[in-house]
Amino acid sequence: MAALPTPKPTPNKPPDVSAASAGLNRPNPALAALDRIPAVLPLGVAYSGGADSTALLLAAAQRWPGQVSAIHIHHGLQTAADDFVRVCETTCAGLHVPLHVVHVDASHAAGESPEDAARRARYTALAGAATQLGLACVLLGQHADDQVETLLLALSRGAGLPGLSAMAAQFERDGVTFYRPLLTTPAASLRTWLLQEQIPFVDDPTNTDERYTRNRIRARLLPALQDAFPQFRETFARSAQHAAQAQAVLQEVAREDLARIGTPPVIKALQTLSRARQANVLRHWLLEAHQATPSTAQLDQLLDQVAACTTRGHQIRLKVALGHVTRAGTALGFSGPAI
Repeated sequence: MAALPTPKPTPNKPPDVSAASAGLNRPNPALAALDRIPAVLPLGVAYSGGADSTALLLAAAQRWPGQVSAIHIHHGLQTAADDFVRVCETTCAGLHVPLHVVHVDASHAAGESPEDAARRARYTALAGAATQLGLACVLLGQHADDQVETLLLALSRGAGLPGLSAMAAQFERDGVTFYRPLLTTPAASLRTWLLQEQIPFVDDPTNTDERYTRNRIRARLLPALQDAFPQFRETFARSAQHAAQAQAVLQEVAREDLARIGTPPVIKALQTLSRARQANVLRHWLLEAHQATPSTAQLDQLLDQVAACTTRGHQIRLKVALGHVTRAGTALGFSGPAI
């Protein structure tokens, strides 16, 4: 059965792991990607029912039979969500893979990005389910096209190195390790394989809604990049890796500087650093100690105030994220929401 143009699946024979996941015409491209991660078992696969997570689930079930669980996050944000679950149930039954459906509240607060709210809810739910099920790790289906979209989004927002690093191949959330083995695998290769093998998957209709910036990038920019720079997925991935390496070095420097100037930072000791290193260590301190990320304008104002802090009576009180950086005697302090 070919990919369904709407999220309303039609009845179909459940996929047979012995035939479909093995690949009658050619191997599942997700199989080779699994070589990039350690085999820490048992493991979970974040399974939406879409093409990328379907290919990933089939590959994992073939590589580690009996050691894989599927976790489906039901956001409840669209009427087709129950149809997604039914497709996932059919696929997992054919693979003899247990499916765990987790319902989450992905509503967003005023002024908050709906995508960011849904993403946070999803990762929290995945980590909670993995812990409850005793899974060693969770595999995510983001692919090379997703990585390019993330990098372009970061560029459009004037992001620094953390943003330009795009998505990490491995990270931890709430004590659970997550892996993204498909970050160098093009989306088209996954979709083409599924179509050739007649393996069902669903297309989320919101993925074509160009009110969302990511979807506009996917629909308009990626085809233009393919025409102008056919190897853009590989070259963009290398750029993201270089940014990630540079950011790792900056974090090491920030930890060393913070150890020297104290926690919280002692103002006189902070003033002995160059302005660039002051910015680096302050950004690190605010994020690590207070989960606060200053904007470029906020950080520039803070650096100006630190430079001007040459008398005992000089006060500092600057808004950063949801709190304020203040002067507390000889050091900086932060007042804000409890962590």
